[in-house]
Amino acid sequence: MNKLKFYLPVLGFVVVAIALWRGLYLDTKTLPSMLIDKPMPSFELTSVDGSVVSNSDLPGQIFLLNVWGSYCLPCLIEHPTLMRLSEEGEIPVVGVNYRDRQALAVDWLAENGNPFSFSILDESGRFGIDLGVYGAPETYLVDANGVIRFRHVSVLDETVWQEQFLPAIAELREEGS
Repeated sequence: MNKLKFYLPVLGFVVVAIALWRGLYLDTKTLPSMLIDKPMPSFELTSVDGSVVSNSDLPGQIFLLNVWGSYCLPCLIEHPTLMRLSEEGEIPVVGVNYRDRQALAVDWLAENGNPFSFSILDESGRFGIDLGVYGAPETYLVDANGVIRFRHVSVLDETVWQEQFLPAIAELREEGS
């Protein structure tokens, strides 16, 4: 019985040490998404400009779905990249204005420019929950059939665009041809 009293804490320590050691090798930057390779959730919501939009309004080609908010400082950092993509017509960008007020979103777009084909107004955050959004900014790559193929959590800058999105887009275009 005395040996058990000694070995039980030692065994507990070993179990905790192994769990902590394993945690050192986890990728904390990757957040899993249950929607990869699944269709976008159905929606019928108001856009930031006040019109009603639904899945039928989504581009019939590969596009980006960017989650943003007027309160989001990292969104301001990624905004020039989204503006460039929009201006060059490289790929359509649809916005999801997440947990924000319409008036603030309208003002923010008027001040900073509007890179979006349209921007879904998600004041309650319900659509974001359906997408599995952790917070703004997040960007999804959606194929021509409305299936989510890739997700990036954090700022979409030129480096991320070149290293992650362009190869994923090229792969999707190869599959489609």
